[in-house]
Amino acid sequence: MSVLIFIDQADGHVKKASYEVLSYGAKVAEQLGTTAEGVVLGAVAADQLSALGKYGVKKIHHVANDTLNHFDAQVFTNVIAQVAQAAGSKVIIFSNNVDGKAIAPRLSARLKAGLVPGAVGLPETTNGFTVKKNVFSGKAFANLTINSDIKIITLNPNSYQVVEGSSGSAEVAPFNATVDASKVKIKAVNKASGEVPLSEAEVVVSGGRGLKGPDNWGLIENLAHALGAATACSRPVADEHWRPHHEHVGQTGLTIAPNLYIAVGISGAIQHLAGVNRSKVIVVINKDPEAPFFKAADYGIVGDAFDVVPKITEAVKKLKGMA
Repeated sequence: MSVLIFIDQADGHVKKASYEVLSYGAKVAEQLGTTAEGVVLGAVAADQLSALGKYGVKKIHHVANDTLNHFDAQVFTNVIAQVAQAAGSKVIIFSNNVDGKAIAPRLSARLKAGLVPGAVGLPETTNGFTVKKNVFSGKAFANLTINSDIKIITLNPNSYQVVEGSSGSAEVAPFNATVDASKVKIKAVNKASGEVPLSEAEVVVSGGRGLKGPDNWGLIENLAHALGAATACSRPVADEHWRPHHEHVGQTGLTIAPNLYIAVGISGAIQHLAGVNRSKVIVVINKDPEAPFFKAADYGIVGDAFDVVPKITEAVKKLKGMA
């Protein structure tokens, strides 16, 4: 028996979300009195993988087939099922990101395993196996008990602290899996540009219709650059083509959970809040004191964004020696 953790990677580099899920999986293994093992698919340098031992994983199964360099949920599911069965894994953990959401339900059906998507805490294992998760767009919690022999969890990003040990090296073991040919044919890859990927950003600066038009977006970009943050926007901004749709956060866009979310000129409709309410700290800047977003904010500034934001940007640059 072991806890198997899916290590997500892109372009040969381990994704930031994997560090959190490794720390989480290692703690689950400790609770169950077993070992934590990882599985990574595609080409990743062995030294990069062995260094992941400092997050608590003892062994990493590496399936370095070139077919796996491009994501295909069905192919990935087949391979991970082979690894899980060979390792005798009874608990399998993913990040609740795009890849995890695509693989976990398929794997659950394949292995006849119970699944809790979007976990926000460690399972309670003293009497069964119960996992806490968000429900109703983060407005409530539910405790779900998994009774099946094999259990699958997807962990919400930024819901568990990364725990890095002082030392430790994981054994990297090549795994010879049967890899089916992908039925997905990639014709082109168009990558979103930006200094910080929105899905992995610790700090996000987001703008709404209060910016009055795309010509004023420099206000958001300047503050984001000073903070080393990613930029985002509300749905109306994306719908009006002021900003690309990959920056849209909300119930119908990307769900994020940064440490700091700064909303500028966004009223805070419930659909937008559903995509950002797991942020550790929310700061709202709006000239309307009745804007709904203030009710969810940790800090609020009632004022004109065109006056407030440049002053904040200037103060940040001065503090960081950028002025």
